[in-house]
Amino acid sequence: MKNDWILDVLADLRNFAHANGLDALAAQLEDTKLVATAEITSIAERSGTAPYADETKTGSYSGGARTSARA
Repeated sequence: MKNDWILDVLADLRNFAHANGLDALAAQLEDTKLVATAEITSIAERSGTAPYADETKTGSYSGGARTSARA
């Protein structure tokens, strides 16, 4: 699918953040990847090609921002 690359970029950014002690950023990027996957899946479902349909059934996104003491 044409939007798959963004998931790889988000994973790379999350790994970089985690490796450099940017834990809050790493967590936010993980949430962002979940949102991106959900949106890409939604677009794919509307067009009839849903490669991530099974992956999105196992979790949910509340839509809220993550809060932490380090924010």
